[in-house]
Amino acid sequence: MYMENEDGAGRRKGGRRYSASVTTGAIALVFLVIGFQTALFVHKAAVTAIISRRDSPDTVYVMDRALAERLAGSDDPVQGVSAGEMARSRSGTSVPDASGIRSGTGVMSGGGAGSGPRGVEAGTSSDKVIVRKNSAHSAAARSVYSSHARRKVESFFFDPNTVSAEDLYRLGFSEKQAGAIVNYRLKGGRFRRKSDFARSYVVADSVYERLEPYIRIPLVDLNLADSAAFDALPGIGGHFAAKMVEYRSRLGGYSYKEQLMDIRNFGKERYDALCDLVTVDTSFLRPYPLWTLPEDSLGLHPYIGKNAAHGIVLFRENNPPSEWSVEAVCKAGILRYEMAVKLSNCKIDAIR
Repeated sequence: MYMENEDGAGRRKGGRRYSASVTTGAIALVFLVIGFQTALFVHKAAVTAIISRRDSPDTVYVMDRALAERLAGSDDPVQGVSAGEMARSRSGTSVPDASGIRSGTGVMSGGGAGSGPRGVEAGTSSDKVIVRKNSAHSAAARSVYSSHARRKVESFFFDPNTVSAEDLYRLGFSEKQAGAIVNYRLKGGRFRRKSDFARSYVVADSVYERLEPYIRIPLVDLNLADSAAFDALPGIGGHFAAKMVEYRSRLGGYSYKEQLMDIRNFGKERYDALCDLVTVDTSFLRPYPLWTLPEDSLGLHPYIGKNAAHGIVLFRENNPPSEWSVEAVCKAGILRYEMAVKLSNCKIDAIR
């Protein structure tokens, strides 16, 4: 059913007419969307063009062998092939020169020329020499190429505490992400465990899953580390770092990492928090000279003490070397059983 408007225009009963401004705005929005899509297309096409050939195309030169040999010794930057390179090209060798041109030989087979390394073409037929020269590109083109070109992501062993920003980029991180990891370290941050690296906000789960087998965080060797390395361990601090160094000196070197719990007030809880971060390489540990040290030096060992040191010296003086052992000293009542057990677990010098 239709009704007449005041101006005579017909409209459906209950219907609405849109004003001219709304119609104009809708049309403008359509053109805006079309323009935006067009701009994206042009940008993508421009980036694709730069990536494919950058702002200047590379050049391939095909020349007669005789002409190439005459020009080989010239300073012409277009030719850029030395006489030595031409001599090597005849023997089938591909070599770079200062201008970035590579030349070489390859048997023309099926209408194709041989190609040199790194995507630089080089080859010869019986009378032709083919050389490819990479053009110098602008900084803008190089920037577009590096930010848009597909890059090869590598996987190799690395320590997240020392890896460079360049190597992080090779591992698949963006320049911004690599910079964030380096800045975190510069501010005193440290990745003690693989899980610490996984929790970094710039490390995606998929990236971590790929790199987890390649993460190598060195353990702290209790016999080689200094107090600063001990201080960096969780729950240690300056006080216990100094105690760990002092105790190592009294022991003559740690024989096993559980000896840390023998330090006064160190405790099992503190040990459990760092036991997976430390190690003891006994191959570099000098055996404790239990059977040759004088009494005053023996008394400094935490498992011996002054009284037992005196008893060990008397035991050595009154028994033949064939009877010297930690077990025999314990049976003689010189060492308490628990101290004898700990001492027997240490690396002790052989009886001479």
